[in-house]
Amino acid sequence: MEITDKELHRIAVTAIIYNNEGQFLVTKRSPHKKVHPNLWTVPGGGMTVDDYISIPITHGTNGRVGSIETTLRREVKEEVGVEVEKPQYLLDVTFIRPDGIPVLVLSYHAKYKSGEVVLDEDAVEYAWVDVKELKNYEFIKGIDEEIEMVHKILTESK
Repeated sequence: MEITDKELHRIAVTAIIYNNEGQFLVTKRSPHKKVHPNLWTVPGGGMTVDDYISIPITHGTNGRVGSIETTLRREVKEEVGVEVEKPQYLLDVTFIRPDGIPVLVLSYHAKYKSGEVVLDEDAVEYAWVDVKELKNYEFIKGIDEEIEMVHKILTESK
């Protein structure tokens, strides 16, 4: 597969959401998803122009600040119906999807703030799990490791 425009990427964000009990919100992807159907993951999704076009211009002729956080908050609200506190950057992942689209995923972690979990059509199940329970779920490769990283960050910050 040849990629003709090597500068274009789909940008996605993920949110590792945790609660006061030290549990993490995970969701099982729908079987109709193009990438990683039926695997467990964390809420997230792709950035669209709508995520930033209405943000006031703050840099140069048309630069905007805060569009990644706007995307993350929108995706979390759409996918699982909850609100989170201030997201913190964890890491980035790049890969090429099976359909040839290059992807940049920015992974964040954030504390659950409010709302009841309500899934959209992208997910078929959800669970609040602690790190000991991660082995009981079939995750997209690396997601369980990211959750463990956040658990370590949270444990060390106490």
